[in-house]
Amino acid sequence: MPIEQRGVDTIPDGERTSGPRDLVSILIGSNLCLGVIVFGWLPVSFGLGWWESVSAVVAGTVLGTALTAPLALVSLRTGTNLSTSSGAQFGVRGRLVGSVVGLLLSLGYTALTIWIGGDVMVGTLHRLLGLSADGLSYGVVYALLAAATVVGAVFGYRVLLRLSRVLAFGMTALLVLGVIAYAPDFTTSALPGAGGYLLGSFWPTWLLALVAAGLSGPIAFITLLGDYTRYVSPARHSSRAVLGAAWTGLLAGLLIPQLFGTFTAYAARAALDYAGGLVDASPTWYLLPLLLAASAGSVGNAGLMLYSMGLDLDAILPRASRARATYTVAVVATACVFVGHFAWEAQDAMTSFVLLLTAIGTPWAVITLIGFARCRGEYDAEALQVFNRRAKGGVYWFRSGWNIQATISWALGAAVGLLSVALPSYEGPLLPLTGGVDCSFLLSGVVGGVTYAALTRRAVVAAPLPLGEEETVAG
Repeated sequence: MPIEQRGVDTIPDGERTSGPRDLVSILIGSNLCLGVIVFGWLPVSFGLGWWESVSAVVAGTVLGTALTAPLALVSLRTGTNLSTSSGAQFGVRGRLVGSVVGLLLSLGYTALTIWIGGDVMVGTLHRLLGLSADGLSYGVVYALLAAATVVGAVFGYRVLLRLSRVLAFGMTALLVLGVIAYAPDFTTSALPGAGGYLLGSFWPTWLLALVAAGLSGPIAFITLLGDYTRYVSPARHSSRAVLGAAWTGLLAGLLIPQLFGTFTAYAARAALDYAGGLVDASPTWYLLPLLLAASAGSVGNAGLMLYSMGLDLDAILPRASRARATYTVAVVATACVFVGHFAWEAQDAMTSFVLLLTAIGTPWAVITLIGFARCRGEYDAEALQVFNRRAKGGVYWFRSGWNIQATISWALGAAVGLLSVALPSYEGPLLPLTGGVDCSFLLSGVVGGVTYAALTRRAVVAAPLPLGEEETVAG
C-alpha cells in the first residue's frame, strides 16, 4: 500500500470513502491498549473503592464524550483536520493554537502508551525468558515499539484503519481472556496500599478521578476526531450517523479498556504500581497474550497518535511533508518516553499531564463548537487553506490571519484553568475559591466559551474575500 500523500489539505470528495463504521472501528481498535487501560488504575491509586472508581470513570467518560463527539461533524463538513478547521474561528494563522494543543495532546499520549506498553513487555519477558529488567532492556523495548509505531503512522490513514479493524477483534479477545485470568483474585475490598483518599476526603478525590481518568480520555480526541471524519463524505453519510458513530466509538473504545484497568488493578492489588502488579499477578498461561496485548495494542494506539502529531506539525510548518513531520515528532515522543521512565513517578506524571492538557484544550474545543453552531456547519474550505498555501486573504483572514477575540478568549480560559488546577506538586492560586476541588476543566471551558460569545456577539457571516486581499472581518 502506498504512503499517504495527504497532509492537512482538503480531501476531495472522491477520496472520502470511509463511513461511520470505520469511525467506530478506529476508535475502538486503537483504544484497546495498555495506554488507555492504565487510566482505569488511576482512581484506584487515588484511594477510591471499587464502585467509587467505576462511577468516576463512567461519569467522566460520558461527560467528556458529550463535549468531544460533536467535533466529529466539523471535519465532516470541512474535509480537513480539526486544527485547520478551527481557522474559521481563530483565523487561518490563529488556528495554530489548535495545532499546538493537538501536538501536545498527541505527544503526551504517544509517550504514555509506549511507556506503559514497554514496561509491561519488559516485565512479561522477564517472567517468560528471564530478561534482565534493567535500563538497557527498557531502552531496547521502547525503541522497538517506537519504530513499529512510526511505520504505521508514516503509511497513514488507510494502513492505520486496517490495523484498527484487526485490533478491534484481536484485543477484545485478549481482554476477555484477561478477565478470565484475573477473575479468581478479584476483590472489591479496599486496597490499603493506596494510603486512603489522595486529597484527604471523598469528593475532591472522586472529582480528581473523574477528570484524570474519565474526562481526559475523550478530551484527548478533541483534535484527533477530524483526522478520521475528513475521509467521510457528507454527501453519502448523514451528520446523525457520524455523530452516533463518534458517541459509540468513544464510549466503547474508552470504557471497555478503562474498566478493565480498574478490574485488574483490584485483582492484582496494584495500588501503586500498575505495570509491575499486572505482570506479577498474571497466571503463567496469560503471559503470552499479555505480551501480545502490550506490543500490538501499543503500536495501534501510538500509531494513530503519532499520525495526528505529524498532521499537526505539518499544519504548523507547511513546507514540511507529512512523512518528514511524522519522523520528527517520533524522535521527540521517544525522548519523552525515556524521560518519563527514568525521571517521573507514573501516577504523578499521568495526573499532571492530563489535568494540564485538559485545562488548555477544553476552551479551544468549546470555542470551535460555538463557531460550528453559529455557521450551522457551513465552511469555506478554500479559505481555510490560505495559510497552508502561504497566501493571504479570504473570509477567515480577520486581522493578519488572527481572530483576536477568539485567541484572547482561549488564552483567558486556559489561564483560568491553569490557575485553578490541583496537581501532585502544584496547586493553582484560584483553588481555594472552589473549596480545594479541582474544577479547572469546567472553569476553563466556561470562561473561554462565555468570553468568546460575549466578544463576538455582534459577529456577522461574511462573504468570502478574494485570496490575496487583506481584510478585517468581524467575528
